[in-house]
Amino acid sequence: MLPKKDRTASSIKSIKSCRIVLVTAPDLKTARKLAQAALRQRLVACANIIPGVESHYWWDEEVERSREVLILFKTTRAHLIDLQTLVAKEHPYTTPEFVSLGVDKVSRNYLSWWLQNTL
Repeated sequence: MLPKKDRTASSIKSIKSCRIVLVTAPDLKTARKLAQAALRQRLVACANIIPGVESHYWWDEEVERSREVLILFKTTRAHLIDLQTLVAKEHPYTTPEFVSLGVDKVSRNYLSWWLQNTL
């Protein structure tokens, strides 16, 4: 077993590879399709689908409002480009949201699961 100092350094390095990606979709069917495709390709460990999001945004010089579904993908830095490519290919929007956020704290067991499932 690694000394505590080495385990902490290893955990910090591992956490830095973790990313949460936000993608909105027009409906549950699209969100589920994107989630399943990302999971089948092992690009993500998990996809949380949150229905009932109300989005307000600029589009064609107008303020728009629409009901959307938010997907939170748990992935790693190594899979970002492939995940973005998948979303761009499979998403019905001409400009789909794809926002990657860093992670600064994850429980040890969840981190281990996250990394094991994004091979």
